[in-house]
Amino acid sequence: MNSAALLAIAGVGLLAAMDVAIKYLGGQMPVAQLAFLRFAAGSVGALLLAAWLRPGWPGRETITANAWRAMLVVVTATTFFYSLTALPLAEAIALSFIAPALIALLGVVILRERFSWRIGATLAIGFAGMLVIVGGRLGSAGFTAGWGVLAAVASAFTYALSLVLLRSRATRDPAVTIVAFQNVGPALILAAPAAWVWVPVSAEGWALAALIGAMGVVGHMLLAMAFARAPAATLAPIEYTALVWGSVWGFLFFAEVPGATTLAGAGMIVAGTLWGQWRPTRRHATP
Repeated sequence: MNSAALLAIAGVGLLAAMDVAIKYLGGQMPVAQLAFLRFAAGSVGALLLAAWLRPGWPGRETITANAWRAMLVVVTATTFFYSLTALPLAEAIALSFIAPALIALLGVVILRERFSWRIGATLAIGFAGMLVIVGGRLGSAGFTAGWGVLAAVASAFTYALSLVLLRSRATRDPAVTIVAFQNVGPALILAAPAAWVWVPVSAEGWALAALIGAMGVVGHMLLAMAFARAPAATLAPIEYTALVWGSVWGFLFFAEVPGATTLAGAGMIVAGTLWGQWRPTRRHATP
């Protein structure tokens, strides 16, 4: 497996851990306030990292392109955070997995990337694994939170579009610049809505907000580095590994033991992702 794939897997794992903390805090404050705290804390970490790495001042094109991405990030975060509060964690994450297919398709449409049969097959295997997991969970728990479903689907679309635009910027802008805009921009946009609905925050809440911000910065740094090394369509199937990460974090923090359908679906996702990243070694004929 190449370095881009490993970076993406690590980034997705960190962001899945961040979702656990977000879901926990979601019961204590409004979504706008939660999203603002996430990006405000992330802004501190991103700006400190930028001060250390000194990527240089961004030009007008960089500011404009990343400002558009910041708005997409706000929509993605608020809709997904809402879905985490309205739905069980597994269902919210599972619904977000229409994003890998959208990433690959938008990469073809916007970036003119090549869509190979191997990528298509990998996406199909991952999608089938997601259906296995969702089918098992929905059959036992029911699924009636319509607004949560719509929010998760909307979040998946804007997330896919944001990552495709990330690919277009990752080859031009330093990763730390991208991550700084991805935190500072949403924090500024969400400041007024958060102030309008603000509720008192406990000491635990402040600590978790700081942890969420740190995980967001590192996770997105890893993704930016990965997308600078590989096409969006190639990395898209790795998004499916968040279901595996979600099962791991759920077991470690909530003592949730995955059922048979979860294990079967996760196995399909892992197998499909690894197969999609594998490239056979070409043997040259002996003269």
